[in-house]
Amino acid sequence: MNGSKRSPKSSLPSFEQDDDVLLENTDHGSTDETHKHEQSPHPHVHSEESLRKLVNRLSRIEGHIRGIKTMVQQNSPCPDVLLQIAAVRGALDKVARIVLDEHLTECIARAAEDGNIDVEIEQLKAALDRFLP
Repeated sequence: MNGSKRSPKSSLPSFEQDDDVLLENTDHGSTDETHKHEQSPHPHVHSEESLRKLVNRLSRIEGHIRGIKTMVQQNSPCPDVLLQIAAVRGALDKVARIVLDEHLTECIARAAEDGNIDVEIEQLKAALDRFLP
């Protein structure tokens, strides 16, 4: 990564093009997936479509990280590597925002309806304490 070997423009994926909305269909019919958090007072139920979009986004990030690893192995210029790391950070932040948005609109709302909001809010606060710098 000494800058002596300049590579042509990176062919790593762009994450800015992808602003699909997760909560297009909030009807949770029989095709829902349920994943349970051990301490949660209610099941976290999300649509298959929502989960598919999130997993696809994470798969693209995973591929991007492999691309960064290849750049490092090929001694790509440090600024180019840092630029790609910044892109991955941005993509991960976008995933976190989507997860948080869905949690607020689905899980927290459902907990409020069920009368379990206090526990759910405390768990969210604890997660945000670990997540935010």
